[in-house]
Amino acid sequence: MLSRRPLLRLAIIGAFTFGFYETALAQQTIKIGELNSYKAAPSFLEPYRKGWQLAVEEINAAGGVLGKKFEVISRDDGGNPGDAVRVAEELVKRENVDLLTGTFLSNVGLAVTEFAGKNRVFFLAAEPLTDKIIWQNGNRYTFRLRTATYEQAAMLLPDALKAHKKRWAIIYPNYEFGQSAVAAFKDLIKAKQPDIEFVTEQAVPMGGRADAGTIMQAVDDAKPDAIFFVFFPTDLYKLVREGNIRGTFKGRYVTSVLLGEPEYLDPFKAEAPVGWAVTGYPWYAIDTPEHKTFLAAYQKRWNDYPRQGSVVGYVTMKSLAAGIARAGSTNTDKLVAAFENLKVDSPFGPFVYRASDHQSTMGAYVGKTALRDGKGVMIDFKYVDGATVLPSDEEVKKLRPAAN
Repeated sequence: MLSRRPLLRLAIIGAFTFGFYETALAQQTIKIGELNSYKAAPSFLEPYRKGWQLAVEEINAAGGVLGKKFEVISRDDGGNPGDAVRVAEELVKRENVDLLTGTFLSNVGLAVTEFAGKNRVFFLAAEPLTDKIIWQNGNRYTFRLRTATYEQAAMLLPDALKAHKKRWAIIYPNYEFGQSAVAAFKDLIKAKQPDIEFVTEQAVPMGGRADAGTIMQAVDDAKPDAIFFVFFPTDLYKLVREGNIRGTFKGRYVTSVLLGEPEYLDPFKAEAPVGWAVTGYPWYAIDTPEHKTFLAAYQKRWNDYPRQGSVVGYVTMKSLAAGIARAGSTNTDKLVAAFENLKVDSPFGPFVYRASDHQSTMGAYVGKTALRDGKGVMIDFKYVDGATVLPSDEEVKKLRPAAN
């Protein structure tokens, strides 16, 4: 029979060995903390999740990065800034992730951006659109993939200027995303067309609470020549239907960020607005080799067509793979350095993450809405490279805090 001392020694050795084995096993993966508002915005974020899952499968099938597979630990952020910070902290401190990525709502993205800056955690903001993430509230540790509200507005500007309408109505959600989009559009068009007038601005509460009749009546009463329209789906459909019934849009130039994306356009079906100038994603008609490859892989994997979120989710993980490979490490400071001027290939073609403000130059498609076979589509579209509409590095110095 063994004495107590040898037994104790064996237990200690066993515990040490097991702990060492666990540590060694953990080091075989790159742990990515992903958080998003899946329950709050499923129509947007289920395609996004399918996109990043496809990318992770491709990355791991090719051997991973630096000889390690991607392990994604995904959490719902509740669509709430406070909950998102709590989730981010849990991912970093309890799950020991190497970095953070995700978020969809602008206010949530801003909260996680602040968390990343304070805690020196690398954060790739995938979908939130507010310009504050890269400029006013930007920090050294945060990068952003999605085409920003400023870029979206700038992409619509040339067509709006050609229309040369003087009296504009603005309709938007009274929330960070809407406020940011409207501010960008007003500044950009006013700089090019100083005689423009904003005859009414309808800032609508979030969450399906839009009084469509009152809003459209106010627009009609203001007698605008043109309308800048930016909204989330629930209120968007209600407002567009009310406007169609009243004839609010008839004979007026209308432009809208995002409405050409399948997430926004598809639910309209035969009621889709016609002739609006929009940014979007005409997945059914993009004829480039990069997109054809992505489309085939996505449809094979999911038996479904991609949405804009699918592309964003896919490119998010491809960006992380490229950045980690360039850094040769998941060390935060090395990752930050690697992401600056990092080139990434995507279904839309190559783009880079700018060193000046950490914004990607991935662009978007700009075109007109139309009806085809009883559903809304984009026609007469073209791809606009984000690099052509972003402010210069010199301008960024004024927009972004000096201390990064």
